[in-house]
Amino acid sequence: MRTQTNVQRRPHDDAPNTEQAFRRLATLPPGAQRETLREELVEAWLPMANRIASRFRGRGESYEDLCQVAALGLVKAVDRFDPGRGKAFESYAVPTVTGEIKRHFRDHMWTLHVPRRVQDLRNRVRVACQELSWGVTDCWPTVGEIAERAHLSEEDVRVGLEALESFSTLSLDAGLPGSDDGLSLGEVLGASDQALETVVDRESVKPRLEALPERDRAILYMRFFKDMTQSNIAEQLGISQMHVSRLISRCCHQLRDEVLQDVA
Repeated sequence: MRTQTNVQRRPHDDAPNTEQAFRRLATLPPGAQRETLREELVEAWLPMANRIASRFRGRGESYEDLCQVAALGLVKAVDRFDPGRGKAFESYAVPTVTGEIKRHFRDHMWTLHVPRRVQDLRNRVRVACQELSWGVTDCWPTVGEIAERAHLSEEDVRVGLEALESFSTLSLDAGLPGSDDGLSLGEVLGASDQALETVVDRESVKPRLEALPERDRAILYMRFFKDMTQSNIAEQLGISQMHVSRLISRCCHQLRDEVLQDVA
């Protein structure tokens, strides 16, 4: 059985007169009657929560999800509101619901983890840019103007400006901005050079290679740089394949021992 809350709506539909209902809620003990009254209060104020959610449209989140977040903030406001302090519920609920939505954007909408300080700087810079650009076309405010408007240092403004485009990420298959040849972002990104891992080894063995006899250097060059087989090397030098194999093995062991000796 539903209880009577005596909810009287004001001319603007999303701000009902629920003062008496909240005072009654504060006196009810936990139970079905209190839960029913609580649900009726949340339902009465849902239009107000949805109105606040609509202010955040166009920021990457669907309106339906924003309304759910706003409703969660409204429930928290109903549960925490103390009518004994003499303030209207609306003055308490609006910042509570707004804060819940902003928390949702801060904690769940960033593709990459960004420090809270940078998120705050981004928001302050964004608001300042909007205010400075109001009614002005093709004119982006300077760093100094933004700093003065937002009461920030120019260094903080630059951090906030960099974060303006950090809210979401691009797919590697996305087209390269300003490119007319169909290149994707992934095609122009750099990659690790695998040869960097062998730089130290190459430089360490280089002087030892130069100190080898000319024939030994030629054999190593043909085997490891020209990728010739031992049979082809033997045929070119007029020696046996077994002799080539022994020379390669001896040279490799000698070079390794010399490098390790220097390291030790």
